[in-house]
Parts: sequence; C-alpha cells; structure tokens
Amino acid sequence: MKDTYLINGQVYLGRRFEEKTLKLSGGRIQVLDKDAPVPRSEEVIDAAGRRVVPGFIDVHTHGGVGVDVNGATAEDLEKLSRFFAGNGTTAWLCSVLTDTEEQTRWCIDQFKAHRQGGQPTAELLGVHLEGPFLASAYKGAMPEHLLRKGDPELLRSYQEQAEGGIRYLTVSPEVEGVVELIPEARKLGIIPAIGHSGADYETSMAAIAAGAQAATHTFNAMGLFHQHRPAIMGAVLESDVYCEMICDGRHLHPGSVRLLIKTKGLDRVVAITDSIMAAGLPDGKYHLGVNEVVVEDGDAKLASDGTRAGSTLTQDVALRNLLAFTGRPMEELLPALTENPARLIGVFDRKGSIADGKDADLVVLDSENRVELVFTRGRLLDR
Repeated sequence: MKDTYLINGQVYLGRRFEEKTLKLSGGRIQVLDKDAPVPRSEEVIDAAGRRVVPGFIDVHTHGGVGVDVNGATAEDLEKLSRFFAGNGTTAWLCSVLTDTEEQTRWCIDQFKAHRQGGQPTAELLGVHLEGPFLASAYKGAMPEHLLRKGDPELLRSYQEQAEGGIRYLTVSPEVEGVVELIPEARKLGIIPAIGHSGADYETSMAAIAAGAQAATHTFNAMGLFHQHRPAIMGAVLESDVYCEMICDGRHLHPGSVRLLIKTKGLDRVVAITDSIMAAGLPDGKYHLGVNEVVVEDGDAKLASDGTRAGSTLTQDVALRNLLAFTGRPMEELLPALTENPARLIGVFDRKGSIADGKDADLVVLDSENRVELVFTRGRLLDR
C-alpha cells in the first residue's frame, strides 16, 4: 500500500497553524518540513493552503441517518461511522440510553461485532452508558421504570461482556449507591460523568472526590445554580471536571457557551453532539430508545411532553457554531473537539492531536470551515 503525502497544508500543531508536510504511512502520522522531498512513487494530495486539523472525537451521540444506537446492529454502527466521518468525526463512543438489561446487553454485543469487523471509517472507540443509575426527577428521555440504584455487580457484568469496551458512564450522584459505585467504575476502566441530576453541592462534590471526571451535557437536565444552593451545577463549574456542551444554539444560549468556556477554561470543555437518529435527515417523527421523538426545524423533542430529546447536531456544525458564538480563533477552540475528549476517555496517546506516531485521523477544512477531506487512520474517505 502506498504512503500518502499531504502537502501545502496549514497544519494544526501545538495549538497553532504551521505549513508542514504530513506523511501518512501504516495509518500513522509523520510530520515533515514543508520542503521535505516527496517520492514520486507515492500518493500526493495538495491541501493548497487549507487548514489541516485532527479528526473530531464525539463521546456522546445516540445516532444519526436513521440509526438509533439502542437498536443498531453492527452494520448500522458502520453506517453511523461513515456518516460521522463525513462530518469530520473520526472517532466516537456509542451512547446507549437507559434500556432493559436484555437490550443493553444486545447493544454491547453489536458493539463487539462491529469492532471485530475492521472499522474502515470513523473508529468506534467504545460504549457510553447513559444510565441506568440516574435520578427520575431529571430523567429527560430516560424511561423512568428502568432507572435503578447503583449496582456495581451489574456494571461489572456489562464490562466483562463488553471485554473492557465500556469507556464512559453517566450517573446521578444523589441516587442510592452511586457515589460508592464511582470508584468501582474507575477500577473497571470506565470514566464516570455526573448528570441527569438534581444533586446538592455536597453530594456532587463527594462524587467528584470519588472519581467522577466529567459533567454530562452541562446545564441541561441538571439542578441549576443558586447563590445559597450551588447544587450540581456549582460543583461542576468550580471543580476541574470536564464539562460536555451541546453547541447547537438550542441546548445552550451562546452566552451560556461563552460563560462555560470562561469559567472552565478551554482545556476543560468537550463539544458533544448528543445527536439522535434524525441527524442528517429532515424534520419528522423518529425515536430515541423507547421514546417517540418529533423533530421540527431541526429541534428534537419527546412526542409525549415536549422535553428536548438529544439533537440533530454534527461536530462540524458545532465547530462553526463555537466560532460564531465566541468570536475566538480556531486555534483556541479546536481542543474542545479533539484533544479534550481524547484526554477525557484516555486515548490521547494516539488520537486528538497531530503528532508523529499518532493515528492519521485528519480533517481538511475549506475557507468557510466546512469539511473538504477526511482521513481515517490514513485512508482518504470517499465522500
């Protein structure tokens, strides 16, 4: 197989853009000087001065293009991987909404089957369990009758079945047994996040001290800040946990995005989509797990009560929204979609930045910051 040389690109290195040549060989990156000789026998792609950035990483998505993760076969997961890659997301976690134990185990089996199939497009890095250890008062789209108290044996059983593939878990600190569950999750190699919660400040801080590393879709489905009762929101803003943010202009007002970034700093925010099966498709009726969802003007809500239910966002749009919402330069914002999620879920050794030896997951952006070319482990995606 020929090596690929990506020349004349403005490459994102060390949080700034430099003109460099990238050699993509064996699925890995080698950074070369811009004037490095290129063998005529190899494939050459001219970036023509366009920006070359790391592939985006989405740690929280429930689907897209007609595929709902809770009902996705291994083949459906590859359909999602191709869709995400086309929008610049070269690695992701499949987020399994709270479901029956039987269906959750089926989802884990589909993840394993997909992983064994080779994954030629965006890499499915693992499973995100959003529940079932969640608070009913902040359930959002979670089926209330399936919520349960912290159960380390169930979580251990899921992780054993997944062969270590569960990377991320959303829990509510106030639920019985959850604070005690968090260190057990860490021992299993799972990164706990707190959310779907009305926990008070003290309980939330106890969960963070126990090992919670992130906040799920910050500001959404959580108790709000009060000067006398900071609640979970105060805890996640004060502490060093990563904060997920849905930058679709619906879940968070642009001012809230700016406030979150200013409060947390650019190294502690993670841009997610929380997308559902309607992403990439027109308005209409869809589902999210067991829930019926209606999408109007791109806004997804439960048919039953109008509660917002995920999004139709893609990460390329999230990047452009962040640029518009904040007025900050691209160099400052890219870590929210690349480095920060990679560090959160423990894959920064091979993903999340452009450096020698890392996976050749790359996105070439045009002058309007739209995705023009995508490389997944060195392979140019046929878009």
